[in-house]
Amino acid sequence: MQAKALPYLLLLPATVFLLVFFVYPFVEIAVLAFSRNGSFSLQPLTTMATHWKFGSALGWTLLLAAVVVPIQLAMALSMATIVTKLQKGRSAILYIFSIPLGLSDLAAGIVWLAIFEQSGFLNSMLHGLGLVDQPILFLGYQNIWIIFLAVVLAEIWRATAIMMVILVSGMGLIPKEYYEAGEVFGASPWQRFVKITLPMLRPSLQSALILRTLAAFEVFAVVTALGGTTLPVLMGETYNWQFALQDRNVAAAYAMVILGISIVATLFFLRVLRVPKGATI
Repeated sequence: MQAKALPYLLLLPATVFLLVFFVYPFVEIAVLAFSRNGSFSLQPLTTMATHWKFGSALGWTLLLAAVVVPIQLAMALSMATIVTKLQKGRSAILYIFSIPLGLSDLAAGIVWLAIFEQSGFLNSMLHGLGLVDQPILFLGYQNIWIIFLAVVLAEIWRATAIMMVILVSGMGLIPKEYYEAGEVFGASPWQRFVKITLPMLRPSLQSALILRTLAAFEVFAVVTALGGTTLPVLMGETYNWQFALQDRNVAAAYAMVILGISIVATLFFLRVLRVPKGATI
């Protein structure tokens, strides 16, 4: 009896933690999103959906995730493959690649702001090369695509390492015998990567893509540092409605939208990259 109860007792602290710090806040946010002045109402959702910034905030957020995540996946796979094959200096290279992980979102945004602002590194370099006479306002409201590009670069620089670390761990679990067998049968390095590495890496790819995609939906500090309110995103609008406009019901509606697209993305990756039953390394 005690042995049967032990797993449940071990899970109890985590269950209580989730109930207190996830389920309870989630219920509170859901109630706020579907109420006004203490009674049921769809007015917060209507206000959010008809606001002129909602469509653009949703569009920019989804576009940012659609651009950043595939690029980071390709870079993380390349970097993880290189690191895994290193015979010497592997730990040093891994530490160097992981340095941006030590920076907060806001710090990463400020680093790239120092590059793109009028008195920044990029303008100084262009002026030093004689390519421009006056500093260029790269991050002005009229250059929204340059702001988007700066955010993409900052996100790639800051968060690719987290995917790489997960993939390096997954590659380390793939038995060498599979690659040796592939070599024996004449498989090229690309064929071994496609036929052995990628299929065996499914659980790690699943974790990396879910974590990175959800983080892309929640991007805020980097966008605020580089573009202020010029480039609207869902998290920025949530903050704006909560603190600037003092309407926590609409802010809760935005939070529900972020939660909804996060759940859809998670279910998509769980479905597409699911591991067949009974499959083991």
